Amino acid sequence: MRVNENNEQGPRGARRRSVGRRAGVLLGIASLTVPLSVALGSSSAQAASACTAKAGPYQKQAEKFLGLRVDGKQSAADCRAIRNFQTAHAISPNIGYAGPVTRSMIDLVSKQRAAGKNPNKAKKCPTNRGRIACVDLSRQLSWIQDGKKLVYGPVPVRTGRNGHETRTGAKKIYWRNINHMSTLYHVRMPYSQFFDGGQAFHAISGNVWSAPGSHGCINMRTADAKKYWSLLRNGDDTFVYGRKPGT
Repeated sequence: MRVNENNEQGPRGARRRSVGRRAGVLLGIASLTVPLSVALGSSSAQAASACTAKAGPYQKQAEKFLGLRVDGKQSAADCRAIRNFQTAHAISPNIGYAGPVTRSMIDLVSKQRAAGKNPNKAKKCPTNRGRIACVDLSRQLSWIQDGKKLVYGPVPVRTGRNGHETRTGAKKIYWRNINHMSTLYHVRMPYSQFFDGGQAFHAISGNVWSAPGSHGCINMRTADAKKYWSLLRNGDDTFVYGRKPGT
């Protein structure tokens, strides 16, 4: 299956969609860009990076989060721990320097941990629709639930930037493409599941926090996007609520 400027072909039923729906998909795809971290090198290149002896501006925050001695001074142990965190979250360069991207990812993971096994504690995502993918823009978290039962997540996500916000409200997944490619920018969008015009869940290879955000899609780590692909189907509900900080 392929979408380009001249043709859209999807599964049975997709061909019956209106021209307006097709146009929405194409416009959304056209607005997608490569995350900054994707262009910064592969994991193998990161592994070759040297560990820095310099403390970053968020050294104390990183030390506290990682359970290290909080003194604001970089040690070999500090650098290894920070670097391991950076590697796990595709932060580049992963040299153990506690900069703003590392700080932002710490904040996001902290929200994920705080949500625990009850991300819908505030009951903002509907529990009366069976299986549903929930997206909380305020916390930049997503999860799948079935009624009140948590099925998967919560996981960190990267949503639309200012001016290209991920649209809120109740939606349904209407088209899926496991190997989707933006034909305008030649950007891979693995495990794409479209739910609102050109906005979709899909994997990225870089850090999910990368500023300033997507052009409306919900970017995910590959493992999470793959799991969403296995759990969701066309016609399944999605619900997006909240407001991304800075938008």
